[in-house]
Amino acid sequence: MALLLEKHDIQAIVAEVGLAELMDRVIDHLAEDFGRWEGFDKSPRTANHYPHGVIELMPISNEDWYSFKYVTGHPRNPLDGKLTVAAFGALAEASSGYPVMVSEMTLLTAIRTAATSVFAARLLARPDSRTMALIGTGCQAEFQSYAFHHSFGIDTVRFYDVDPDACRKFARNMAGHPLRLVRCDSIDEACEGADIVSTVTADKANRTVVGRKHLIPGRHFNGVGGDCPGKTELASDMLADLKIAVEYEPQSRIEGEIQALPADTPVTELWQVLNGTAPVRTSDEDMTLFDSVGFAIEDFSVLRCIYGIANDGDFGRRSTLVFAPDDPKDLYSELAVPALPKRVAAM
Repeated sequence: MALLLEKHDIQAIVAEVGLAELMDRVIDHLAEDFGRWEGFDKSPRTANHYPHGVIELMPISNEDWYSFKYVTGHPRNPLDGKLTVAAFGALAEASSGYPVMVSEMTLLTAIRTAATSVFAARLLARPDSRTMALIGTGCQAEFQSYAFHHSFGIDTVRFYDVDPDACRKFARNMAGHPLRLVRCDSIDEACEGADIVSTVTADKANRTVVGRKHLIPGRHFNGVGGDCPGKTELASDMLADLKIAVEYEPQSRIEGEIQALPADTPVTELWQVLNGTAPVRTSDEDMTLFDSVGFAIEDFSVLRCIYGIANDGDFGRRSTLVFAPDDPKDLYSELAVPALPKRVAAM
């Protein structure tokens, strides 16, 4: 029987473990999985694009586990009272192919995205970075801020969004948090004195959220919002000045900031930075970019992490998702269900 985790189960896990501790556990799982990168069967995600959004399937596997995530990205959804991103996923044992868990992944995607940003920043940013500019205060903003404070050491977030309501929402949700929050009236103001600049906008278009004037020696850019063809946040003419790391180059060439670069421009994958074969930052003056698009190994890591927590803590419920006949060669007999009461004719 497969473990089924619904939204209330994920909420219960976060409440039990604590968001800070969960972020750290996910980061640890990311380090483990990126550290054994070459043992994974990988491919760019399958994306079905529409004028109003995208629906994607993200599979990956190693010798022990197979996972996938179904995820949507529809920037106009909030106008209809729906989330921009909605997702669910599954973890299966490779030996039999049987699913062991099906889980809500909208909240888990937000957590793993922020955890991946911190994991990359530990490899790319100056370790003494303490101030972050946050451009875009939608659904990812709180998770990024929380993760960078608790798991990296950021103590000040300077934030800006074109939508004043989004800024107010962010400030309200972060009230009482030990972070120092500075609301700014422009991107330029938000970037003043920032060691790390995180762009987390949702608009599905090529945008110059930050440009050459924001290049400061030693600064790290965390580009999170650009995640599909034709959707970028950094000016293309600044990329040549940045040392760039990506998750999985074949996917990032299609969806990331580097889609604006010639195909033969060399970039480094995070696993190479992690194992020391291709360091990106070699001095405090280097300017770095994590070109984040979201890759399936990150979903694999968070699903693996949550599966362990759920089993240890007895979260979720067991579901008869797959038939289990007494004779595994006789599926037809499963049609012989007990007779159901006949419907009573309407009087």
